[in-house]
Amino acid sequence: MAGENDKFEVYQDKRGEYRWRRIASNGQIVGAASEGYTKKADCEANMNRGAVASDKWEFYTDKKGEHRWRRKASNGQIVGASSEGYKAKSDAEANAARQGYTG
Repeated sequence: MAGENDKFEVYQDKRGEYRWRRIASNGQIVGAASEGYTKKADCEANMNRGAVASDKWEFYTDKKGEHRWRRKASNGQIVGASSEGYKAKSDAEANAARQGYTG
């Protein structure tokens, strides 16, 4: 399975808010929190979200013409997003699969 050797890191940003990032075995960031959290536990809950059936996955093309994804909770809040753009939609989908997207 892609991403089985990925590592998660929780850190505080410049505003003192907690964020997470997912790092592949080659050191590349392949996922990240889409917002900061005042409580570390809330950040970790988002990080460990896994596959949530009610989440909606959106794939779109950004201003540079690159493919990206974002994940929305049932309340419409963005709970995940691609950390970079991809030339091929299939690459964006593969990155989303690391975050729980099942198609």
